Amino acid sequence: MELNTIKSAEGARKPRRRVGRGIGSGLGKTAGRGHKGQKSRSGGYHKVGFEGGQMPLQRRLPKRGFKSQNLKFNGEVSLAALEKLGAAEVDLLTLKQAGLVAEIVKNVKVIKSGELKRAVKLTGIGATAGAKAAIEAAGGSLA
Repeated sequence: MELNTIKSAEGARKPRRRVGRGIGSGLGKTAGRGHKGQKSRSGGYHKVGFEGGQMPLQRRLPKRGFKSQNLKFNGEVSLAALEKLGAAEVDLLTLKQAGLVAEIVKNVKVIKSGELKRAVKLTGIGATAGAKAAIEAAGGSLA
């Protein structure tokens, strides 16, 4: 096989539609646009979402809320999960390898859910006020 002998499959490349080229072409006179109306005229069309003057759907529906796209980069870990993990020093990489947070996560916060009995040293990880108190009570620290 040579590069100059390669051809498209049969029927893969249809000829260009030539409109307004006489009655025999099948697309003469109105050129496939039908009779009258805005869409039949040259330059006559409307913007996306236009509903003929009726109040468009995006304006009829009520505005409601906002969800930041940055939330997908935030993760949370419970005290119970830290207890189960059993590591003395915990950082973001440790949590990702253990599967406690997603790979995409950049910021992690420990929340007070469950109990922590062993001392854990957290580096580069935030904690809620309750979780911080529980970690320090167990002899751990936050850095």
